[in-house]
Amino acid sequence: MRQEDPAIPRSYAQPAKVREKASRQEISIALTRKSIHLLIALVPLLFSLSRALTLLLLSGGIIGYSIFETLRMKGYSIPIISAVTARAARLRDSGRFVTGPVTLGLGALLVLILFPQGPASVAIYILAFADGLSSLVGKTIGRIRLPLTRGKSLEGSITCFICSFLPSYMISGRVGASLVIAFVSTLVEAAPTKDWDNILLPLAAGATAMVLGI
Repeated sequence: MRQEDPAIPRSYAQPAKVREKASRQEISIALTRKSIHLLIALVPLLFSLSRALTLLLLSGGIIGYSIFETLRMKGYSIPIISAVTARAARLRDSGRFVTGPVTLGLGALLVLILFPQGPASVAIYILAFADGLSSLVGKTIGRIRLPLTRGKSLEGSITCFICSFLPSYMISGRVGASLVIAFVSTLVEAAPTKDWDNILLPLAAGATAMVLGI
């Protein structure tokens, strides 16, 4: 009979394997979620072509997704959409309505309604790139955890700052204003707000950009 090493109890070895599997699964989920997240970067281009059409598409997307997700929760399978949603659902979302796409669409919709084109574009690019990439970096290479953020990392926050500064500067051409927007965006993204950061982050970035005259 095979003997177990008394120095390594089974109760310790098994959780490590489970954690490793969960970590790989979380990274796969994050890649799927953030690929979808980046698509919101197309909104400023659509907005420049037709404001009314862009608002209509975002509103229709939010309503349509909510209907399909509700049907999925009731056991109905919607081709492609249900599979993508299930793949993008985080472990904490298992068996629940996945709210991420709804808050993502609402965040973009609100900034288009509330802000002029310049601040709105800054806000949406930050939502797409800063929020999307910071989470991915944090899950893949993040090591230094920040206090009071429920596990968010310094590496992710640095990514958020850079990805907030670059679009702000590309649109405004102003270093000082872009640094302020990036700082505010990084603080909001680091807050433990779960999916609500999809709304709070673009609103904070857009409001800051408008106050600074971008």
